[in-house]
Amino acid sequence: MSQKSFRQAINEALRSEMARDPRVIMMGEDLTGGAGANGVKDAWGGAFGVTRGLLDAFGSERIRDTPISETAFIGAAAGAALTGLRPIAELMFVDFAGVCFDQIANQIAKFRYMFGGRATTPLVIRATYGAGSRSGSQHTQAFYPLFTHIPGLKVVIPSTPYDAKGLLIQAIRDDDPVIFLENKMLYDTIGDVPDGSYTIPFGEARIARDGKDVLIIGIGRLAIVAEEAARQLSSEGISACVVDPRTTSPLDEETLVELAEEIGRVVIVDEANPRCSVAADISALLADKAFHALKAPIKLVTAPHTPVPYSPVLEDAYVPSAAAIAKAVHQIVKR
Repeated sequence: MSQKSFRQAINEALRSEMARDPRVIMMGEDLTGGAGANGVKDAWGGAFGVTRGLLDAFGSERIRDTPISETAFIGAAAGAALTGLRPIAELMFVDFAGVCFDQIANQIAKFRYMFGGRATTPLVIRATYGAGSRSGSQHTQAFYPLFTHIPGLKVVIPSTPYDAKGLLIQAIRDDDPVIFLENKMLYDTIGDVPDGSYTIPFGEARIARDGKDVLIIGIGRLAIVAEEAARQLSSEGISACVVDPRTTSPLDEETLVELAEEIGRVVIVDEANPRCSVAADISALLADKAFHALKAPIKLVTAPHTPVPYSPVLEDAYVPSAAAIAKAVHQIVKR
């Protein structure tokens, strides 16, 4: 087990699967060059340096820069998947899914259903999400509720380097389309990651911390923030269990319901806007299936229902913090 960054874990997963299966290809903007590269190939390795080194290893036939047209290359990736390849398409920012939403929602997600199970679409769409990088409201949104809503898509949101590698390998090997979302604020985080290949099954939540007083469910990066809040609460005598669902479609309903019944108090933390969010969906699930065991109202800690602000002070206030999580816990746990 080695210490590696979230960025390195993603790179290792891509390298491992491209070496294992010649059908795996990649396409996206600036994967092999980039603005200001002065003609130097692999100068960036994508906008966030995630794919650096893969061009030399696998060549320009399998790693392709595309025009700045998400409609074009997501459509091309869909066709490639239908005809036997296993493409990985990179949306630089998940916000750009609005440009190619028809391809994703009306075509890619429905191919298996429309063709009676005779067509598979082994396509992974990687994209960054999340506020905090001063990138403006068009480059920082958390769109995972949109994809979670669409039948036919699997939605993966890792929070640790270990999960990032194992879940991405699983996604590349999956025969269904997978939306794989990477919070850009996590790329430099460090954690234990095995050197070899491994997979993490979809639909299995990660229990990040055991506790008995309150259950905190954190989506994506906010699972890490929830752990920070749990450490603060521990110093106050409050024992918090922290769970990271890892995937929102499929969702590990069994684990979430079981823990809610066992603990009786629940706080759900989600960077997406509150209306029709994953937090709202999980809250409804627990209110339906674990209501008899709840000792207090379910509390949601989310971003406000506004666009992501560009002002650094406002952007920092926009993303749920450990302090905001602790405050919600205090409202339902009597010390």
